[in-house]
Amino acid sequence: MKKDKVTALIRALRPNQWVKNLILFSAIIFTGKLFDSYLFLLTSIAFIIFCAISSASYLFNDLIDLKYDRIHPEKKHRPLASGLLSPNLATETAFLLGLFGLIASLFLSAGFFLVTLAFSLLHLLYSTVLKKYAILDILSISFSFTLRALAGEILTGYHLPIWLLLSIFFVSLFIASTKRHSEFIKEGASTRPTLFQYKEHLLDFYTSTFATASILSYALFTFLEEPPRFEGPLKEFLMVTFPNALDRKWMIITIPFIVFCLMRYAQLIYEGQEGEKPEKIITTDKPLILAMLSWGVIVIVFLYIL
Repeated sequence: MKKDKVTALIRALRPNQWVKNLILFSAIIFTGKLFDSYLFLLTSIAFIIFCAISSASYLFNDLIDLKYDRIHPEKKHRPLASGLLSPNLATETAFLLGLFGLIASLFLSAGFFLVTLAFSLLHLLYSTVLKKYAILDILSISFSFTLRALAGEILTGYHLPIWLLLSIFFVSLFIASTKRHSEFIKEGASTRPTLFQYKEHLLDFYTSTFATASILSYALFTFLEEPPRFEGPLKEFLMVTFPNALDRKWMIITIPFIVFCLMRYAQLIYEGQEGEKPEKIITTDKPLILAMLSWGVIVIVFLYIL
């Protein structure tokens, strides 16, 4: 295979989208098992499997959307739409990646295989049916994120708090709604017929509703979560100077970071209309990256150090 074809194929696999599959690590992160070498390795294998399944679904989706992508101002540069990648090669690669993902998942556990199968079928249904209908298309995107979190749970046997799982669900609904809003404003319905079924004020309503639900569900998670267990010198210091700190819900102080992330993301969407590429926003906007990293560091400190 020529180098340009290999490059085109790699681009078509959309490795920049694999960041979404990091949600599989949520189960071991929030249950204090991130540094368990066995569970980390197991989840890493699951991550690779979901990346394979995701890339297969992207190839399949691009094959289905080929005629629309060719008239899209940005998507027309994709490998399939631009002609750099042949439909036959894309079809073969999608089949092989999907088959690899399903077989590999079966070797991990039966439960994980069923979730992986559900994830695959959801993406197939989305590409062929669900994305043609308003509401169902947004819900499908959100369920794919939720299935990632559930896959991590079922594989490791460690379960996320229900309010954290709902936070993932609502944040993904928020991102899906802003994605449709950007598409509606920038290209209208010419490249995505589903957008004929939406109105701008309806998408604005979805965005504000799911942002609010995300904040509330995350706030409830932090309030209901067990306080961090202080050990060592810090515990001794707090018992003397601030004994009530041992029973405080310290995770609550991470709420402003989540609020900022949602506000910043919405600002970027409404000012720059970049919601079609959420992975680009998340990995390139410095204030958003700083806020997410700060949130992550604080969570890790509370769960693993204090």
